[in-house]
Amino acid sequence: MEALIAICLLMLLMVFGIPVAWSFAGVLMYLVWAYDVNTTTLLLQGFRSLDSVILLALPLFVLAGYLMQSGGVAERLIRFMTQILRGRKGGMGGAMIATSGVFGAISGTATAAVASIGTIMIDPLSERGYPRGYSSALLGMSSLLGILIPPSITLILFGVVTKQSITALFAATIVPGLMLMFGLMIFNKVMARRILRETPERAAALARQQSGESGWMSTLRALPALMMPVVILGGIYGGVFTPTEAAAVALFMAILIGFFIYRDLTLARFRQSLLDAGETTGTIILILLFSFMIGRIMVAEGVPQDLTEAVTRVTENTVLILLLVNAFLIFVGMIMDDLSVTVVIAPLMMPLLVAHGVDPIHYASIVACSVVIGANSPPVAPILYMACRIGKVSIHQAVAPALQLILFVAMPVMLLVTFVPELSLFLPRILGF
Repeated sequence: MEALIAICLLMLLMVFGIPVAWSFAGVLMYLVWAYDVNTTTLLLQGFRSLDSVILLALPLFVLAGYLMQSGGVAERLIRFMTQILRGRKGGMGGAMIATSGVFGAISGTATAAVASIGTIMIDPLSERGYPRGYSSALLGMSSLLGILIPPSITLILFGVVTKQSITALFAATIVPGLMLMFGLMIFNKVMARRILRETPERAAALARQQSGESGWMSTLRALPALMMPVVILGGIYGGVFTPTEAAAVALFMAILIGFFIYRDLTLARFRQSLLDAGETTGTIILILLFSFMIGRIMVAEGVPQDLTEAVTRVTENTVLILLLVNAFLIFVGMIMDDLSVTVVIAPLMMPLLVAHGVDPIHYASIVACSVVIGANSPPVAPILYMACRIGKVSIHQAVAPALQLILFVAMPVMLLVTFVPELSLFLPRILGF
């Protein structure tokens, strides 16, 4: 009962706008009082849990993402993708989706993709006839490819709190990420035929695009950015370096490309990126500290076992249990942010699914897909709200297209990933995990 009250309290605090880290602190205070926990021992356990080499990857990837955002990487990727897809109806929308996928394979964060790609793409999409509400919804959904396509900060956090191999988690979500990316591109192609009309503004924008730099020039300029995911992922899966070392390589490449190749990264921008990355990392570490301590209390009190027994009393059918877990993860994702779902809610559900034969690596893919849906579903929908702010459009204009993207693309991908485990497991098996 106390665990249920704690989860409801966390949702309530977040709905009222309390910062996520302090919402976790409030829940921790309640659980310490409810279960009469020894705080000295609990704090020692919490800080010991943070003593992890894997967690070093977190600030490095976060900083690399901010440096790429201010170092011109997104701009060159967008020009390259636009050149590839130009001349096709819906090509500009497809370029935004493809760029988000590549950018996600470098930065590992959705917020960096929304900010860097959205500020460059929304206005050109509007000039070409895309409604701003649709463009913002498409930006919000495609930016979350960074959660599925490795490296992913969300998967790093999941691996830390559940003690799973980060490299195996990265491999497990590659296919779901590609499925979501191609699904979004197909949906955008269909929608483009319905929503795009030939107008003087659209004709002028297309003419400017045709008279821009050549395909060879845009490819040459994008080559350093395109090499980043090849080096990072190739190094991880080739056994050259660990995910933590890959984060250091990503940071080094971001600095090198930003300062000396593209030269868009100035000392002032570098300083601001350091401050932003420090703020983001500090918030995540606080959330992790509080979530570790909350998890310790819940495990000590047998909450996961109680949850497993409660669900098993309702049904023993694995299919129904998977559907219940899907629905619950999407529901909490509509109210809580992706970090909260990943570090608190997901670990509670894992023993239930493992008891019914679900591989923990497969479960990580299910969680990642649910985060994609939840982050774009009101009332909280943090990524969708951010996309709307960048797109300078009311959230009401983006809700309908966002729900269409969820219903016709994200939800089918989640169901396929849930009920076809090989989509998530065959790559980790090939790689020896």
